[in-house]
Amino acid sequence: MSEGSFDLERLVPALLELVRAVVSDELSVPLWRASFGELERGAVLACLDAGEVSSVGPRVVELEQRVAAFAGAAHGVAMVNGTNALQLALQLAGVGQDCEVITQALAFVASSNAVTYLGARPVFVDVERATLGMAPQALANFLEAFGERREDGCYNRHSGRRLAACLPIHTFGHPCRIDKIADICEAWDIPLIEDAAESLGSYYKGRHTGTFGRLGVFSFNGNKMITTGGGGMIVTEDAILARRALHLSTTAKVPHPYEYVHDEVAYNFRMPNLNAALGCAQMERLPALLAAKRELATRYAEFFAQRGLHFLSEPPGGKSNLWLNAIVMETREQRDVLLQACNANGVNTRAIWRLMTELPMFADCQRDGLAVSSELADRVICLPS
Repeated sequence: MSEGSFDLERLVPALLELVRAVVSDELSVPLWRASFGELERGAVLACLDAGEVSSVGPRVVELEQRVAAFAGAAHGVAMVNGTNALQLALQLAGVGQDCEVITQALAFVASSNAVTYLGARPVFVDVERATLGMAPQALANFLEAFGERREDGCYNRHSGRRLAACLPIHTFGHPCRIDKIADICEAWDIPLIEDAAESLGSYYKGRHTGTFGRLGVFSFNGNKMITTGGGGMIVTEDAILARRALHLSTTAKVPHPYEYVHDEVAYNFRMPNLNAALGCAQMERLPALLAAKRELATRYAEFFAQRGLHFLSEPPGGKSNLWLNAIVMETREQRDVLLQACNANGVNTRAIWRLMTELPMFADCQRDGLAVSSELADRVICLPS
């Protein structure tokens, strides 16, 4: 769609009519809303009746087993939120003080925050238009320009810091080309950690996201595919890493029937049983929730195709959970006009995130040109999903 053909007068009423027909007929339509029923109410009330509401309880283990089995992972460890899960996953991979983590600037701030909590610094490479996830070629180009293999890992010749991990993101539930990224990381001896926070129910070449790297992380925040209110989970094939994650997330308490012995400084990150019960009920509904997301995305795709607008659909080789629907406008001006018109009429549409490099705490971090990231940051509109 060219700038001259942007017909706001026709597009806005039609889009508002579609949203109110297939998403919500309320006067004010949110970007997202969690869906609960009697199943969730029963699960939560059962925990209350049993007095099992804290981080010790059978539903925590059940949720870990359910999610890990669904994703095809050997182990799952549930946390209080996805950001803490990312922080611990990075720590388990060897990220620490004065290290660097290669990630993407087009992202929610949690990813870079998790890196910073460990005293490390993010380094930003560009994304691909088709996936909104890390571009394998951008990663390869960065490593060719700055990577240096040493006996104890890969280092950044520019900064002298160890490149301790690579953290790509499956943005909006669309799988990035994670197999290519994994190959590059293996060649450079860089641990791969997947930020699969938004992608429960997404697959790349038949394999669930979050299972290509050493560790993967899901989020169960209130706006995710399933929710535990707040929550997250590390998944891994490595039994040793899983045990370590469990130990560090439960204050490093040594098992004992009555003594309180902790053998290192650790975290109180373990998910409460009450939250896990909600998640177990949501897992039973996950197939239906995924089907509803796909039906909504199909309606959006048809609507925007008829109007010559670029709707973000599943990338080649990927099966997305279609968690968050979005379109790409031709210009930032078009984006702003449509955002203002929709929100003025009670339909909550949003811009994508500001690039991390535009935030004061990450402004001086090393980055490549971020050409595609900058273009998408100016043009993407997120739709009620």
